[in-house]
Amino acid sequence: MKFVNYLFFNGDTREAFEFYAKVFDGKITGMLTHRETPASKDVSEEWQDKIINAQLIIGDQVLMASDAPPQYRTEMSGFSVSVDMDDLAKAERVFNALADGGSVNMPFSPTFWAKGFGMVKDKFGTPWMISSGNAGA
Repeated sequence: MKFVNYLFFNGDTREAFEFYAKVFDGKITGMLTHRETPASKDVSEEWQDKIINAQLIIGDQVLMASDAPPQYRTEMSGFSVSVDMDDLAKAERVFNALADGGSVNMPFSPTFWAKGFGMVKDKFGTPWMISSGNAGA
């Protein structure tokens, strides 16, 4: 069994995933618009080029997303995408990249449970928890 985070964006999935691919050194392995599917007949013209499904591979992990039509769109809340990295410097770099244009809920710093931990909501509205290393290790 594998849990895969699936995010819903407000029409900017392509921009978000291109940003995440760069920040996390990942690779977009799928990016499908409504226009490219049989669902196009049920979608307005202004929604045709929005993303119906996207997949990003980061190491051995998968992140997926789509653009949520306005009638189904809600603010991302009640969860965070949690990422733990062995490399403290890389974790801090990722945190800072996600914080650029976003809002920091908890600055990246040492805690009693990690060498580095921070909480941020990025410019796309995705909430993240970035951590590195067990503080006791």
